[in-house]
Amino acid sequence: MDTNSLKYGIFSFIIPGLGQYLKDDKQKALGLFAGAIVLHIFIWFFMNNFIGSAVQTLYHLYAGFDAYQNY
Repeated sequence: MDTNSLKYGIFSFIIPGLGQYLKDDKQKALGLFAGAIVLHIFIWFFMNNFIGSAVQTLYHLYAGFDAYQNY
């Protein structure tokens, strides 16, 4: 296991797109970050319950796994 890929995965789990940004994949980072903002706003206003929290967690897991896998 490479420590950089693990580090980028953790960063991107916390803030979607951060791991991609740190490894110079700026377009994917911007897309993941913008998607996270839109998703969080939508869930805050329309789906503020357990299902919304699960969707947010899955999105963060996807962003972290993508940064970990594509290093």
